[in-house]
Amino acid sequence: MQKVMMKLGGMTCPSCLTKIEKAVDSVDGTGEIKVLFNAGKLKFQMNPEQTNADQVKAEIEKMGYEVQGVKVKDL
Repeated sequence: MQKVMMKLGGMTCPSCLTKIEKAVDSVDGTGEIKVLFNAGKLKFQMNPEQTNADQVKAEIEKMGYEVQGVKVKDL
């Protein structure tokens, strides 16, 4: 498992948080998803055998949000 943190841009209201969490949850191999609205960050765990950060980033960007940075750390 890996722990991922993404810096996000474009979140304008707390409902953005729910949309992003649902989008990340729809990607197989992700879990423990948390969006920190005030900090503009997304944290989640992923199984690198099922997905990668680029797939999650693509899902977020499809909705019109900007991924400004990605950090991946092995657990």
